Amino acid sequence: MNQMGTEQTDRKHNIPRHIAVIMDGNGRWAQKRGLPRTAGHRAGMKTLKQTVRWCVDTGVEHLTVYAFSTENWKRPGDEVSFLMNLMIEMMKREIEELDRKGVKICVLGDLEPVPEGTREAIRQGVERTAGNTTLQLNIAFNYGGRQDILQAVRRIASEGVPPAEITEETFGNFLYTEGIPDPDLVIRTSGELRISNFLLWQIAYAEIVIADVLWPDFDRAEFDRALSAYGSRRRRYGGLDDDNR
Repeated sequence: MNQMGTEQTDRKHNIPRHIAVIMDGNGRWAQKRGLPRTAGHRAGMKTLKQTVRWCVDTGVEHLTVYAFSTENWKRPGDEVSFLMNLMIEMMKREIEELDRKGVKICVLGDLEPVPEGTREAIRQGVERTAGNTTLQLNIAFNYGGRQDILQAVRRIASEGVPPAEITEETFGNFLYTEGIPDPDLVIRTSGELRISNFLLWQIAYAEIVIADVLWPDFDRAEFDRALSAYGSRRRRYGGLDDDNR
């Protein structure tokens, strides 16, 4: 293989297969500018749209974003309503481009408490993009890591799975992320140093990168910095490097 071919192989090897993002800081971004928090969420949607493009460009296979947590219901009612309607807007306005780019939409979480109009928009978006294979966009909506684990336990119990047959693989098949590889890289914006109940089971061995910018300010340079940080790390999964054996 020539040098260019080797560089391309190395570069591809260093690209995470699955990136998960905690999109934090929309409200603070808006407040710093004297704007309502809803303006920050709208700006954050634009950043998400760009991030999807970057993932497609770099060959990432899965992008999971934390859009609405089980705890977000505690926010003011008008903000919650805006977020529900923003999901409808995204599915209607962005679906054509997402479909054209080969993006498959998957929604993770409990949609039962979500308003019917939002559920229907989600259903239509998921159905339209079901056959796409370029990138899978997993939107965690009314999602919580503890809730995910709890519902998996309940389903296992209800199906009568014998305890001796419950392996890590079996358990994973009852999570919302069934069939989706675990994240390789978790990016959290806004500089906060916590996981916030996001994919607690799935990110056990993920690399974590903290970006000091608020989510609407997350740009291609920050994205590339996160990929560079990921590519420079050795993933040991609890073992040792060959150099340390």
